[in-house]
Amino acid sequence: MQVSTEQLFTQARTQNGFKPTAVSDDRLRALYELLKWGPTSANCSPARFQFVRSAQAKEKLMACASPGNVPKIRQAPVTAIIGMDMAFHDRLPMLFPHTDARSWFAGNDAKIAETAMRNSSLQGGYFIIAARALGIDCGPMSGFDAAKLDAAFWAGSTVKTNFICSLGEGDPSKVMARSPRLSFEEACSLV
Repeated sequence: MQVSTEQLFTQARTQNGFKPTAVSDDRLRALYELLKWGPTSANCSPARFQFVRSAQAKEKLMACASPGNVPKIRQAPVTAIIGMDMAFHDRLPMLFPHTDARSWFAGNDAKIAETAMRNSSLQGGYFIIAARALGIDCGPMSGFDAAKLDAAFWAGSTVKTNFICSLGEGDPSKVMARSPRLSFEEACSLV
């Protein structure tokens, strides 16, 4: 598979509308199989993913979303909920067998929360890049009621929501004009 920087970054756009083209189970599996290789600290891999596709699940998700995000969720064939497992450290004996990494986190809720947020966000970035590499357009969103979404989708688990991201074939007519970015001088320092 040949992927260009244009496909991943400079030509890729955040989608605000989607065509009704389905995203198959195989493509969603391929997406995860690609993103899972991105690095996380101590290979902690705290991200968890729910792919919302059914009408019933979409209604439940839309009830948790900000009004401006509801049409994007409704149109998209799939909206992923990217969560973070607050018990990720229990998997470290398997994921990072080189040392007792679980003990670094056990009983330290602040460290767990910080590590889960940082690394599930990294994995969320890998998720977007992997989707784009596979030709799947993305519409990441943070406008939602997290407590309501957690209760609706992660109840009875140790997972909390980080962000959501619609997936599918984007509708070019719904893409906004590209917003500016900071220059190297504005965002970077050479020290």
